Amino acid sequence: MAIQIVMDRSGDTRHRFDRNDAQELAKAEQRFYELTKVGFTAAVRTGAGEISQIRSFDPHAQETVFLPRLVGG
Repeated sequence: MAIQIVMDRSGDTRHRFDRNDAQELAKAEQRFYELTKVGFTAAVRTGAGEISQIRSFDPHAQETVFLPRLVGG
């Protein structure tokens, strides 16, 4: 099972999906583009303690984290 973790004010929301299920994969891809369209940054784990920003959906990613846009003032 792969997971998408959406960070928010309450902590995080986790969406698990089976990469071998076409419907679940399509839903995960849609979620990716909906979140990045509204300003979330997507990142995948590339190694122990390392992450890398991505700009397109990676169906092979085991874990994708979505970080909200920082708001300053």
